[in-house]
Amino acid sequence: MLRTGIIQQSNTGNIQDNIERLEKSIRQLAKKGAQIVVLQELHNSLYFCQTEETGLFDLAEPVPGPSTERFGQLANELNIVIVTSLFEKRAPGLFHNTAVVLEKDGSIAGKYRKMHIPDDPAYYEKFYFTPGDTGFEPVNTSVGRLGVLVCWDQWYPEAARLMALRGAELLIYPTAIGWESSDSIEEKTRQKDAWIISQRGHAVANGLPVVSVNRVGYEPDPSNVTGGIQFWGNSFVAGPQGEILIEAPTDAESNLIVDIDLNRPEEVRRIWPFFRDRRIDAYQGITKRFLDED
Repeated sequence: MLRTGIIQQSNTGNIQDNIERLEKSIRQLAKKGAQIVVLQELHNSLYFCQTEETGLFDLAEPVPGPSTERFGQLANELNIVIVTSLFEKRAPGLFHNTAVVLEKDGSIAGKYRKMHIPDDPAYYEKFYFTPGDTGFEPVNTSVGRLGVLVCWDQWYPEAARLMALRGAELLIYPTAIGWESSDSIEEKTRQKDAWIISQRGHAVANGLPVVSVNRVGYEPDPSNVTGGIQFWGNSFVAGPQGEILIEAPTDAESNLIVDIDLNRPEEVRRIWPFFRDRRIDAYQGITKRFLDED
């Protein structure tokens, strides 16, 4: 069993306070026996992508850098693996949305740069992030081979499949997703349900557990163009048949811990042999943008 901790936090503009509260939560989960703790997307700050503002690039940092050092020291002290999500400054004018996995000794086990970058009202990520170039490569750690992806990646079955084909033992999605205030109650329900269904579908299709950690709380739009984002929380862990193992509320901070059986995927793939029955001889078109009739 892999004892897994997830932290669903509501952030403010006080970065130091956000980080200190994360550290407190990590310590609490470690005391409960967590071997790995997963944090939400861009966990140090507010979700700054609601506007396009060049000054916000100052939030970025190198990897390795201050956050990997600070959370690395914590991982070493507590003897746990931590999955972080950082605004990476790779070079002047070159930035990524990067998940960094810290090993129990505090070293960087690996990183994943977000591949799918959205560009929607209140989610202007293409302004800030260059698409990743690390590929869909799991990170080897002392607790398992982690298929780490980030937020918008969770809508793409190709990303989950490639992580699974490369031997990931579980899929992990640090996330920042919520509702815009003008959406109807019915539309909000459809959006959240689709988000959950998609990730549970990745679990089923690949026979792997899925860990999805979202932020929670309201964050205003500094430009006042939109009504801001109400992040819907609902962080959850699903088993390899899509079953919900644990789930956080939509409207409150939450630190949860759950045991994930990393041996079960072997059992599930034997009774649901999707990998055996894949028609790899017939999938050539999957790498095309669109298959025109001509």
